[in-house]
Amino acid sequence: MNSCLILGGGINGLLSALMLQQAGLEVHVLEQGVTGRASSWAGAGILSLLLPWNYGLEVNALARRGQALWPEWAERLRAASGIDPEYIPCGMAVLDVEHRDRARAWCDAHGEAVAQLPFAFAHMAETAGNVLWLPNVAQARNPRVMRALRAAALRAGIALHEHTPATRLHIEGARVAGVETPRGVFSADSVVVTAGAWSARLLAETGHAPTITPVRGQIILLKAEPNLLPGILYRHGHYLVPRADGFILAGSTLEEVGFDQTTTPQARTELLDFAYSAMPALRRAEIVTQWAGLRPGSPGNVPTIGRHPELENLYLNSGHFRYGVTMAPAAGEVLLHRMLGTAVSVDVAPYAWKCAA
Repeated sequence: MNSCLILGGGINGLLSALMLQQAGLEVHVLEQGVTGRASSWAGAGILSLLLPWNYGLEVNALARRGQALWPEWAERLRAASGIDPEYIPCGMAVLDVEHRDRARAWCDAHGEAVAQLPFAFAHMAETAGNVLWLPNVAQARNPRVMRALRAAALRAGIALHEHTPATRLHIEGARVAGVETPRGVFSADSVVVTAGAWSARLLAETGHAPTITPVRGQIILLKAEPNLLPGILYRHGHYLVPRADGFILAGSTLEEVGFDQTTTPQARTELLDFAYSAMPALRRAEIVTQWAGLRPGSPGNVPTIGRHPELENLYLNSGHFRYGVTMAPAAGEVLLHRMLGTAVSVDVAPYAWKCAA
C-alpha cells in the first residue's frame, strides 16, 4: 500500500491524512468545499464527553484516548503550521448533575479528577443543584485547529483537492478502482471515507452503508470581556465555552432535519435564554453571529473505523457524532491499525464497519 485517497477534509480527514503520510503513504484529500470549514469548524472544541458517565465503554475509550493525545497534537500542529490551536485546560463545571453520587463514583473509578468549584463559579452555582467541577477538561479553538491542520498538511506535501466532491465509487471486483469527481477520476491503493454526515450517502452503492445520519447543531457567538467566564459551563444539555479573547460560545441544539444547515430564530431564542439564565452578565455581551453544522450521528454515538466488509481497499472513519474533534487523534490510531497493522492502545472491535439495518 503506497498511496491513499481520503474523501472528506474535516478534522478526521486531515488528521488521518497527516498520520498516514507520516507512515510513508502518498496521500490525496478530496473535499467537496474548503477543507476544515464544515462541522469541524462549527463545533465548540470541548475536548471531553459532556457527561462521560452517561456513555458506554466504547465511546469513553476513544474519547479518553483522544484527550490524552491532544496536548502533543496541539503542540505538533503549532510547530508545523505556526498557528496556535489554543489548547487550554480550562476545566468544566457541570451544574444540576443528576445522580451525583453515581457520577462521582464514575469519576473516581476512571481517574477523572473532581475538585472544589472555583470561586468565580460560586454565584452561578447558587441556583443550581448538584455541581461537579472537572478541572482537567480542556478545549481547543476549532477554526484555529482546522487552519493549523490545513497548513500542516500542505507543508507535509499532502495534496488537498478542494471543491472536488466525490460523486461515485468505481468498483471492480473486490476493490474500489477509482473515485469519480467533477474534475475527473482519482485512484489510489486505498480509499478512506471521512465525509462526516455525508458518509452514508457516498457509500450507499456499496451495499453496506453505515448508519450515519446528519444531526444539526446551532451555536451563538457572544463577545464579552476576557476572563468573564473562568471555564466551560454545562447545564441541562447546553454549554458556555469561553475563549481567551473574551468570545463565548453558547450551544448547542440537537436537530434531526436532514442536510438543512440553516439557522433558526427558535434556536437563537433557546440558546440566548440559556446563556442569560446561566450567566446574567451576558445580557451586556454583543451577539456576534449564529451558525449551524451537521454532526455525523451514529447508534450509541459509536463511530465506525474499519474496512468495508467486502471491498478490501475501502475504509471508513466517521460517525463520531458530537465528539469528532475529541476523538480524532485516537480514531486516527485505530484507522492506522486497521490499514497498516500499527499498534493501538484501545480495543478496536467496537468500531468495526457497521451497516444500516
